[in-house]
Amino acid sequence: MSTPHNTAKVGEIAKTVLMPGDPLRAKFVAEHYLKDVKQVNEVRNMYAFTGTYKDKKVTIMGHGMGIPSIGIYAYELYTHYKVDRIIRFGTAGSMDKDLDLFDIVIASGASSNSNFLAQFNIPDNGHVSAVANYDCLVTAVESAKKHKFKYKVGQVLSSDFFYNHPKEKWEQYAKMGCLCTEMETYALYLIAQSLQKEALAVLTMSDSLITHKETTPQERQTGFSNMMEVALDCIK
Repeated sequence: MSTPHNTAKVGEIAKTVLMPGDPLRAKFVAEHYLKDVKQVNEVRNMYAFTGTYKDKKVTIMGHGMGIPSIGIYAYELYTHYKVDRIIRFGTAGSMDKDLDLFDIVIASGASSNSNFLAQFNIPDNGHVSAVANYDCLVTAVESAKKHKFKYKVGQVLSSDFFYNHPKEKWEQYAKMGCLCTEMETYALYLIAQSLQKEALAVLTMSDSLITHKETTPQERQTGFSNMMEVALDCIK
């Protein structure tokens, strides 16, 4: 049995799912890192592949751009396919002067300008902190240390804005400790928390809001091997 957005049968999705935003990045990682790969979804070209990495079963599936997109896929993976752990790996824009292109951020939490939390009916106009699963976080940090990658651990800004995000606004998030900006982690963490599941985001700096340096589209699709190694080390 499948869902409107995923034709994989129950059992064809592993308990750990690694999720890049770009489905072509999912295809690249599956082809270059996994063994015995089978494509299990192609609805809307949101490719999903299941195979093994170091004898551990894993699925790699794209999640698209933005909170609504990852919200749909993550919820279906956790509920319909009984996934235990989702590791998002993707790109982000640095808001920290010490984070250069290709550096890694392991997201311990996420802030947002999104209204995504409203669906969870938190009473008294309250707020819920969107945080990573601790075991995933520790595993990722140990991996980054082992590989001697340059990384930071901290909170990120999951913004609904890609364009027209003025400096005076994102700087306020940076002053509150957000290391970088992206578009999905906040939703992933809230969904995981609401379902008592595990989630983590491992992000590579593809550009900088401070220096205005940026990577090429080809580098964003295939050139982030350090982040991929950390994500792969998080497979249960």
